[in-house]
Amino acid sequence: MLRDDKNLLWDNIQKSVAQGFEPEAAEEGKAKRPSLEQAVEFAENPEPRCPCVLLLDTSASMQGEPIAALNEGLRTFQQDLMKDPVAPKRVEIAVVSFNSEVTVVQDFVTADRFEPPTLAAQGLTHMGAAVHTALDMVQQRKIKYNESGVSYYRPWIFMITDGRPQGEMYDFVTEASLRIRDDEVNRRVAFFVVGVEGADIPYLREMVVRVPLRLKGLSFNELFVWLSRSMHAVAQSKEGDEVPLEPPGWAVIE
Repeated sequence: MLRDDKNLLWDNIQKSVAQGFEPEAAEEGKAKRPSLEQAVEFAENPEPRCPCVLLLDTSASMQGEPIAALNEGLRTFQQDLMKDPVAPKRVEIAVVSFNSEVTVVQDFVTADRFEPPTLAAQGLTHMGAAVHTALDMVQQRKIKYNESGVSYYRPWIFMITDGRPQGEMYDFVTEASLRIRDDEVNRRVAFFVVGVEGADIPYLREMVVRVPLRLKGLSFNELFVWLSRSMHAVAQSKEGDEVPLEPPGWAVIE
């Protein structure tokens, strides 16, 4: 790809990102009385929320240096989020891992309560099931925001993988892709994909709306610092703001 083509491609990615951060309003007529737990949680911290699901491939091909670098990156992510005066109370993190099973490692918590997990790699790559799980979690979290009268920004789902779906029915994965596209078109979620070495970028490109990015080597620390700084910018934005993001120096656009 020519240099000018790469710059144009990044401009398109950046534009689609910037348009994604207008705070969403609660859906009228759907809010119910919040549970006692929700009422306490949001009374203690009524700040607008920036939810982000980390959707992480922990299949066997991630064993060794890749999973170790990913775990280190998660610790860097938490540390960098805590440097910002606003993000710790506004950014919410959930972690979902996927191999032969899909595991909600961490349900949504604000960054000041996030404890980076230590992940292990094994099994196949049930990516379709993981996507469904992440989208379901986002939908349920938004219901809780609405019930509690808490405003929120469009959620991010940030998937990191070194492969493609494996061990799943084709139709099930296709349904996951259709859900991504529907939620993107209707501005319900911003779904990003980062491919580690070995990832099938052409396949992933067909699965999602936004152009997948390939990680340079095992630059997970750089990736998660960029993600943290992006969350900083979103958390500090106001309604109607466009949020310019820095080009990802950790990535290659193919």
